[in-house]
Amino acid sequence: MIELAPAKVNLALHLRRRRADGYHDLETVFAFTDFGDTLTVTAGAGISLTVNGAFADAAGPQSDNLVLRAARSLAEAAGVTVGAALTLDKRIPVAAGLGGGSADAGAALRLLNRFWGLDWPEARLLALATGLGADVPACVASRTCFGSGRGDDLSAWPVALTGTPILLVNPRVAMATGPVFAGWDRVDHGGIAAGAALADLRNDMTAAAVAIAPAIADVLAALAKTDGATLVRMSGSGATCLALYRDSSARDAAADSLSHRGWWLAPTLLR
Repeated sequence: MIELAPAKVNLALHLRRRRADGYHDLETVFAFTDFGDTLTVTAGAGISLTVNGAFADAAGPQSDNLVLRAARSLAEAAGVTVGAALTLDKRIPVAAGLGGGSADAGAALRLLNRFWGLDWPEARLLALATGLGADVPACVASRTCFGSGRGDDLSAWPVALTGTPILLVNPRVAMATGPVFAGWDRVDHGGIAAGAALADLRNDMTAAAVAIAPAIADVLAALAKTDGATLVRMSGSGATCLALYRDSSARDAAADSLSHRGWWLAPTLLR
């Protein structure tokens, strides 16, 4: 069996306050793309993981991979004793603001729910995912939604975005989330109203990320100059930036115009 782990993007990210537990209260618009990692499972003795693909080396020790944590958590919660040999094709850049590890964990829960014949409803998987990381519940759902609290209190986003052309661009910079959160000015500029125009929203982590990696500003400026872009924004804590386009031709022309910069590019669609 095989499962796509769609790359996560934040079309908006408003920080509200730092919590006593070290997380931040935030409001965000999650969206997911047709581009992502893929996770495959076959029968095996115990639970194992093999990682390959373009970003396999950057994914770190397999023992720390969220896929294994997700698989073991599900097996324990469901009382599963049979094994699973998992293979991850790592295509999403690591530490890129695209939720790669969370996406992989979400895919593992969906995939093993089928492989082990558990037939758990999504709500039960979401509850288990909460203990794996703030973005994992959204990545289990892998559809456009509004996130609040730590980002794991999810509700529907009323504006349909499926099929929207999107270009992902990373200046080949890995960004650790912690330092970016630490650089936030701690000013609450307000939340996100349901169905608000995306152009009126923002990513409150952008200034802190640019201070660490000025190349992000170069990417945002370059995307803003492309024809047909309807929204340009950094995703998550960076360094990946995104642009939405009116049609796929405009997106592809933008990708071609940036291809000489040496940046990582992924033209795709929102799911």
